[in-house]
Parts: sequence; C-alpha cells; structure tokens
Amino acid sequence: MEMNDLELIRLTDFFKALGDPARVRILCLLLEGEECVGGLADRLQMTQSAVSHQLTVLKNHRLVGSRREGKQVYYALADEHVRMVIGMGMEHVMEG
Repeated sequence: MEMNDLELIRLTDFFKALGDPARVRILCLLLEGEECVGGLADRLQMTQSAVSHQLTVLKNHRLVGSRREGKQVYYALADEHVRMVIGMGMEHVMEG
C-alpha cells in the first residue's frame, strides 16, 4: 500500500498519540463505554486536569469523541477502528 507524505505523517502522529501510558489507559477504560473526566480521573487515580489534558490530545488525534449532557461532558472511543486497534494491540502483547 503506497502512502503519500501527508498520509505517512498522519499515521505516524496516530501512533505517537498511543505512545503514552496514561492515554492508553484512558482508551482501555473507554473500551467499556463512555465516561466523564471525573469518572476517568477517579478510576485512574489522576487529577481531572491531567485526564483533561490527555483527552485533548486523544481528541485532537480523533481517537475519542465527546458529547455534552448538561454541564457534564462524556468521552467515548471515536469509532470502531480505534476499538479494533486497541483490542488487537492488547491481544498482541498478551500473547507474548
């Protein structure tokens, strides 16, 4: 499969976004379903500010999406592709 320079850069950025343990932990939790910042912070034992920062990075790379319900913002995996990449990555590391 041939990729142009822009596509290659976008793919590299996609994998860079997965290069932080906190972001991968967030994505793994979101495999279970959507969650708000406070819920993620509690489950990860991180500050809401730290979780918000990581969610911004994930959102900028189109790995998560959000929806507002009143004052609360809920985050979820952006699409089935993200679910598949995380799931396949987990399978790969657990096999070895």
